Amino acid sequence: MNIFIAGLTDNIWDEDLKDLFEEYGEVTSAKVIKDRETRKSRGFGFVEMPDDEAAKKAIHELDRAEYDGKIINIKEARPKEGGKGNGRQGGGNRGGNRRRF
Repeated sequence: MNIFIAGLTDNIWDEDLKDLFEEYGEVTSAKVIKDRETRKSRGFGFVEMPDDEAAKKAIHELDRAEYDGKIINIKEARPKEGGKGNGRQGGGNRGGNRRRF
C-alpha cells in the first residue's frame, strides 16, 4: 500500500519516515518530497508498505499524531490520474517569443 504523509517539517529525511513506519511492518520505500532548488522538504512524502494490514494500522495510529513538533496527516495515497504533464495538449509556442517573418 502506498501511504501519503503531510505536515512534515523540513528536518525530516527519507530514513526518518522509514524508521517511523517500520514500527508497524516492512517498508519497501520511504520518500520525502524535496524542493528542487533548496533541497528542503516540501512538507509531504510517501511510504510504501507491502502488507496492507500493517499499513492500515500505521495510518490509523499515526494520523493526526505529533511528529517532530507538528501534527502529521496520513492517508492511503491515491494513484496518479492520467499521465505526465499538466493536462494541456501539444507543445507549441506559449509565450512572447514568436518569430515574425
